[in-house]
Amino acid sequence: MTHDTIRINTNVRMIAHRGLSGIELENTNSAFVAAGNRSYFGIETDVHITADGQFVIIHDDNTKRVAADEMIVEKTTFDTLRSIRLVDKDGQKGRYDLIMPSLAEYISICKKYDKDAVLELKNHFKPEHIYQIVEIIREIGWLDRTIFISFDLPNMICIREHLPQQRAQFLISEQTEWLVDTLKKHNLDLDIKHTAVTADLVSALHEAGLEVNVWTVDTPEDAQRVIECGVDYITSNILE
Repeated sequence: MTHDTIRINTNVRMIAHRGLSGIELENTNSAFVAAGNRSYFGIETDVHITADGQFVIIHDDNTKRVAADEMIVEKTTFDTLRSIRLVDKDGQKGRYDLIMPSLAEYISICKKYDKDAVLELKNHFKPEHIYQIVEIIREIGWLDRTIFISFDLPNMICIREHLPQQRAQFLISEQTEWLVDTLKKHNLDLDIKHTAVTADLVSALHEAGLEVNVWTVDTPEDAQRVIECGVDYITSNILE
């Protein structure tokens, strides 16, 4: 499983979680290129703002898990973060290509390999920072091929108000009483933990013209269950 992807026979659109993170170190250009060279519909990643107002690709709020060196991402400058060599999947440092990508590098790789960008806005962003992210993507010419996702509902509402037709998925771990009505109100698609999705939820959202993505599905058995629920996208570390 660490050496090859598992092919799923489905028409559901497959998204590589943090790039092809089942093979390459997550959220690196190597992981994005590995996904680009396969059949994935899209490549998912996470973006943070740095202390000097630039945008860097990393999942966690600090660097310790992927770099051993511990720095708080949003309190560290972009150049300092870029100088850190990340730890490969075998636990060793040494590969010079394993550094934190910039937002522009990630989007450019998606464009080069003709993959939809699925961009998670980590933490809460000020509207002006969301607008800056949008402009970076627009300048590269890939805004219409970008899906914005976030656990922060105000981030998603900001995207919807700024870009009424942009694809945007609200991330959540479990169903809540207010979920469906909130998605309908703001015309937001759903990106939900795969264990929480049900056929009834998917049906209710499809009736409202909304799509459903599920994360993070890494076994054929789990994939089959969510496919039977009728989901539109599957996000996976290793399934293709």
